[in-house]
Amino acid sequence: MKIPLILASSSPFRQSILKKLNLPFNSFSPDIDESPIGDESAEQLVLRLSELKAKSAQLHFKKGLVIGSDQVALHNNMILGKPHNRENAIKQLCRFSGDKVTFLTGLCLYDIESDKATTIVEPFHVHFKILTKAQIEAYCDAEEPYQCAGSFKSEGLGICLFEKLEGDDPNSLIGLPLIRLNQLFAEHGFDVLSLQPKR
Repeated sequence: MKIPLILASSSPFRQSILKKLNLPFNSFSPDIDESPIGDESAEQLVLRLSELKAKSAQLHFKKGLVIGSDQVALHNNMILGKPHNRENAIKQLCRFSGDKVTFLTGLCLYDIESDKATTIVEPFHVHFKILTKAQIEAYCDAEEPYQCAGSFKSEGLGICLFEKLEGDDPNSLIGLPLIRLNQLFAEHGFDVLSLQPKR
């Protein structure tokens, strides 16, 4: 493979999703300020942060196609952060019971040499079951989802909290929409299937 593939994330979940494409890649942890600016909308925030993360690869690499991604959860038009502790996670999940949470994932593909960046936002909707406080507490104690936006891990036991999932790509819920990523690769002349290693 001529162009190195680089993931601007230290998230083990994003790394495991990218491994599905069966291509070698480097990864690093982007050091950027993720605070919102002024009256920035959720869409503007994830677009800006995913691009900032991707472009920060210039500090570490001279060439490559860089994948930057950022995600927020929205409930009743409020941006939700990570709960950080059990009490906040229980509060978040109690609010979501019987309701819908929208996840917006910003995805940027950046070519370091040409300085070309393509950035999109991919929505995904999670419809929660009506949950008792005892169920929510049992879930939090079992999975401790305190560093996850939305207070759940959909790739784990969090699936038991949902009534239905609605969106084009279930990978986007974990933070890396592969279908859209493949489309961005094609726009940059990068064909995943033709680059597969020969057996």
